[in-house]
Amino acid sequence: MTRVRVDGFTISLDGYGAGPNQDIDNPLGVGGTDLHQWLVPTRTFQRALFGKDGGATGIDDDFAARGFENVGAWILGRNMFGPIRGEWPNDNWKGWWGDNPPYHVPAFVLTHHARPPLAMAGGTTFHFITGGIGEALDRAREAAAGKDVRIGGGPNTIRQYLRAGLIDELHIAISPVLLGRGEPLFEGVDLRALGYDCVEFVASEKATHVVLRRHGQTDA
Repeated sequence: MTRVRVDGFTISLDGYGAGPNQDIDNPLGVGGTDLHQWLVPTRTFQRALFGKDGGATGIDDDFAARGFENVGAWILGRNMFGPIRGEWPNDNWKGWWGDNPPYHVPAFVLTHHARPPLAMAGGTTFHFITGGIGEALDRAREAAAGKDVRIGGGPNTIRQYLRAGLIDELHIAISPVLLGRGEPLFEGVDLRALGYDCVEFVASEKATHVVLRRHGQTDA
């Protein structure tokens, strides 16, 4: 059965999933790269982003690897795809990741501005969805063909799916940094009222990993 998941989304100790002033030079906002000190050195990240062998193993890598298991489609907010706002000036921007993005399955980008699908190396095709979160999830479920749909972010996209009761499980990594400002992940979201329980809580040297699951959801 297809589950809708958030995996490896990192927040600061003060609850921010991105720093302030996001732009092309600071895609995660000012200070936002500090959130991912647990992820970048892992073997999974090095292989997925850079095609390199090696990298750190252990708790952090175990969680990073879990995030790619049984994923048949992704959903991304437009901020996560790129820094451009408003109408697309052209089709030149193809994402932050180069010619071979780390997704390797269909990825559905939420936007208010239509754009033709973008096929990339490695099996990733970006589809630009103008009909909102419901349309994106319907398209992603169909593309996933029984596998899971992973909500990649950013914070606003995750909040929309949480408020609609559409996320079955979240893995949140809490990084030991303070951002002070930025985009809070859980602003205006009552996780307890939405039916979430903490089902796993594991600390590494660089992050605390928390898994939340909605009542009635079980491991696949």
